[in-house]
Amino acid sequence: MKRRSYRLIKVGSLNNLNLVTEELGSPGENEVTIEIKAIGLNFADVFTIAGLYKASPKENFIPGLEFSGVIIDKGKNVKDFDINDKVMGSVKFGSYTTHLNLDHRYIVKLPGGWKYEEGASFIVQALTAYYALVKLGNITPNQTVLIHSAAGGVGIYANRIAKKYSAFTIGTIGSASKMELLKTEGYDEIIIRDGKFKKALREKLNGKGLDLVLDAIGGKVQKESFELLTTTGRMVAYGLSQFNSHSASPNYFKLALNFITMPRYQTLTLIESNKSILGFNLIWLYERVDQLRKMLEEIEKLNLQKPYVGKVYEFENLIDAVKLFQSGGTMGKVVVRNY
Repeated sequence: MKRRSYRLIKVGSLNNLNLVTEELGSPGENEVTIEIKAIGLNFADVFTIAGLYKASPKENFIPGLEFSGVIIDKGKNVKDFDINDKVMGSVKFGSYTTHLNLDHRYIVKLPGGWKYEEGASFIVQALTAYYALVKLGNITPNQTVLIHSAAGGVGIYANRIAKKYSAFTIGTIGSASKMELLKTEGYDEIIIRDGKFKKALREKLNGKGLDLVLDAIGGKVQKESFELLTTTGRMVAYGLSQFNSHSASPNYFKLALNFITMPRYQTLTLIESNKSILGFNLIWLYERVDQLRKMLEEIEKLNLQKPYVGKVYEFENLIDAVKLFQSGGTMGKVVVRNY
């Protein structure tokens, strides 16, 4: 069958992402063919296109990690899904397309009452937040949690999950325009990041120990957050938006400067301060599908709200959606629709 895909000829520039028509073969015996209805954007997509994502191919591939859609065909070994089932899932690159063949273990049924846009906004965000807070952060009831990029898809779910543990949550944002969303989401305190971040954080803590930090920014903000962690505190880093470019191609001089000045942590300092810093990239768990599915089952038991979808673009305008996303001015999830 024919499909339309945004294929990246070579990493390094958004200008290398082209909409093409190509053939898609029949599903394998353990696969389903999904007609993609919505595509969720992630910061990993931006870094993939820029060539800064180590886990991605370097040329001639389809970016994208997240989607929702409907099954239109399936292999002979697929018993848990039927034709016309609405599903959502994740893929190790390849969601920027209209149709996809994928192992059935990487999809789940779209919950009743959910729109396709919401289905394309859940799995990567929820898994990232849950893995950071629960599996690595080892969150316990009534802890104080600092969540950077608090208005993004991961940040919103991190706050919702932390609240299930009765945590005191402090969210940080880069713009006052995102303040109302954080209030609606129930953050206890909000910080607009500026040159006085450390002072503001100390004031918001108001004597509380800072137990856990979720960081996707890096740089000075990460360093100051780590310095205010209490003894036994943990920082979980899952991104480095300081390396994000707001143009089609990376600014390599700025990248080099950010790399040179990024925080370094000495082993002796970690031991003496009894603090921890952990880093992860969810894509490296992709092959551990049983572990991912178990976490999704645990997340389901938390009875979280539907995803917050901030902006929706049409499939033909996917490149514009990526440009908006890399601007850093979005709230919630940016989704591309194809129906």
